[in-house]
Amino acid sequence: MKITFHGAARTVTGSKHLLHINPNKNVLLDCGMFQGLGKETLELNSQWGFEPSEINYVIISHAHIDHIGLLPKLVKDGYKGKIFCTPQTEELAKILLLDSAHIQESDVMHINKIHAKQNREPVEALYTEEDANNVFPLFQTVPFDQPTKIDDDIELLYKDCGHILGAASVNLKIRENGKEVRLTFSGDVGRYNDLILKSPEAFPQADYILIESTYGDKLHDHITPATDKLLKFITDTCLGKGGKLIIPAFSVGRTQELLYLLNRLDNERRLPKLNYYVDSPLSIETTEIVKHHPECFNKEVQALLKKDDDVFSFPGLIYTRTSEESIALNSVKEPCVIISASGMAEAGRVKHHIVHNIDNSKNTILIVGYCEPHSLGGLLREGAKHVTIYGEPHDVTAEVGVITSLSAHGDYDDLSQWLACQDARQVRKLFLVHGEYEVQVAFREKLLKKGFTDIEIPALHQTIGLGE
Repeated sequence: MKITFHGAARTVTGSKHLLHINPNKNVLLDCGMFQGLGKETLELNSQWGFEPSEINYVIISHAHIDHIGLLPKLVKDGYKGKIFCTPQTEELAKILLLDSAHIQESDVMHINKIHAKQNREPVEALYTEEDANNVFPLFQTVPFDQPTKIDDDIELLYKDCGHILGAASVNLKIRENGKEVRLTFSGDVGRYNDLILKSPEAFPQADYILIESTYGDKLHDHITPATDKLLKFITDTCLGKGGKLIIPAFSVGRTQELLYLLNRLDNERRLPKLNYYVDSPLSIETTEIVKHHPECFNKEVQALLKKDDDVFSFPGLIYTRTSEESIALNSVKEPCVIISASGMAEAGRVKHHIVHNIDNSKNTILIVGYCEPHSLGGLLREGAKHVTIYGEPHDVTAEVGVITSLSAHGDYDDLSQWLACQDARQVRKLFLVHGEYEVQVAFREKLLKKGFTDIEIPALHQTIGLGE
């Protein structure tokens, strides 16, 4: 048995890990899109490193685009097998993939207009909405905590890992040559004091573990003060300076957390009377899906639902669905809060809002989640004074703020707690994926001190034998 790492290898996006079982059985764990890597991004998303038609099964951990975003291209390029995921992941994946396809087609249309003026060859979208729709019949859902035989040699068990709605660790029992191998893939590990979701669950003892390492060298701020920090940014920007607060936020997870915090401030009678815009059709759809799954909420939120039947709503909340409504926000003069996707500010409506507000010191751009260092959000987070957006240079005159405590990724303590259910002596090898290399090196040293003896940091397209 071997495993090849075709994404999220010494970087945080493009999650794709290919298990080679027996001579002719191949299982792909996640099929994610690379994001925010500058000029490399398109090339990385165009080259598989394997033949899609030779994959037997795809198993998905959760519905973020860096874990599912290339499924339409996989099917377009020849994959015909089943795609396993949790029921909640299926619901989210359908709207996210259609949205991603729309972005692919819109971006290509824009690029080809420029190419036509320059007498250059047109480019082709990675995939279309039709390609995305071709994925959906292949989904096969598997509930949490229900061991499911994929075939005679592979059993799948999903355990809740608390990252976003439906996110799961992938636990496999694999029989090869008369021996059983236990392998766990973490997907992305959430936090043990998440605002909305249940804490990550313990998982069965494994021989091999693939664990994400996004924040393997960091400790987050406590979540509780996030309410006060958010209020301070609203007060300082909107009431103090009379400006706009622009918040790039992932449609899945982060937008719902922000709405929950604003609802809490309103319940505490501390929320300033302003207009709070959610300017993202995808975020609106996602929020509706999240509302329909209270079984995934933690005890605090379930208790609150007995007194407040919508913990994501409050006076002043306005959903803007159409492009016309979004464009109209650029003409709004009064102070307001605009929450819009994408979270890394690499695409979507928030990029337009940043363009229209970045040159005014009254405004604030508030970063509330992980941003790949080369992304627009990452550059702003690191204090860039000048950025290029849509090919045009911009001075960063607006204030840039950061709230770190809202991350959906577990920090070093959370990751350590997730691994605490394991007997380190029985884990034959631990693979660090989904992280920047310097962070992984630091995380590796911490894990060696916890008793794990064989820890690999695989490179892109590297193949490593299991049991060798």
